[in-house]
Amino acid sequence: MTSKRTKLQEETHFRVLRLLHENPEMSQRELAEAVGVSVGGIHYVLNALIDKGLVKLGNFTAAEDKRRYAYVLTPKGIARKAALTRAFLVRKMEEYEALKEEIKALRGEIDDDIHKVENTVVKS
Repeated sequence: MTSKRTKLQEETHFRVLRLLHENPEMSQRELAEAVGVSVGGIHYVLNALIDKGLVKLGNFTAAEDKRRYAYVLTPKGIARKAALTRAFLVRKMEEYEALKEEIKALRGEIDDDIHKVENTVVKS
């Protein structure tokens, strides 16, 4: 069983890898805002992804500030993103099915409550 912390970490990694795959020039501030974590938190995540060999730093050549970097997914990073995407999709589909069942049950409760009220009104 995966812990809640591990799931949260995997989801954060998934979101960061996905964003960087689409736009490697995103700044840490932009990434942090998009993912919903602090800039310090995103710095930690990026360092972890770099240490794991999933992301590499490249110079962002179009920037006037040559200290800016592009965060480029490595082949290993692309493979990890694909695996996380599959896992994320499976989890979301399970959540979707559970939500559909809950909605069905709630609709049934509403129908039951309406019938009870109608029967009470008719008897009065």
